[in-house]
Amino acid sequence: QVQLEDSGGGSVQAGGSLTLSCALSGVTRQFCLGWFRQRPGKQREGVASIEGGTDYARYEEFARGRFTISKAGTKAGADTLTLQMTSLRPEDTAVYFCAARRPPSGDCVWPSLSKNDYQYWAQGTQVTVSS
Repeated sequence: QVQLEDSGGGSVQAGGSLTLSCALSGVTRQFCLGWFRQRPGKQREGVASIEGGTDYARYEEFARGRFTISKAGTKAGADTLTLQMTSLRPEDTAVYFCAARRPPSGDCVWPSLSKNDYQYWAQGTQVTVSS
């Protein structure tokens, strides 16, 4: 059974940093893993994603250079997914979610940044950035 639980959100001033964590269970190296966010009044959007069996990662433009996705665990699969966020801006205020995707076959390659591709979700953690 796949379960995800994210944490680490909070309030920070613009320019500050925050690290989000996601505890994973039932996730194997075949999975894609990702961070998404939902800003007030907006659709849920991708932030960053990573292949479960390698360190290959993808970032949306707004996250590139400021955010870093990483994972930790065993060769069998990750048990922790992390999003390090720096140089935070008020427009980064959102509920952040970690998610996992079991590919239809084989291993995760070119991890998707589309929310529609992910089957498993954590409950979300609020990040508030004040100016």
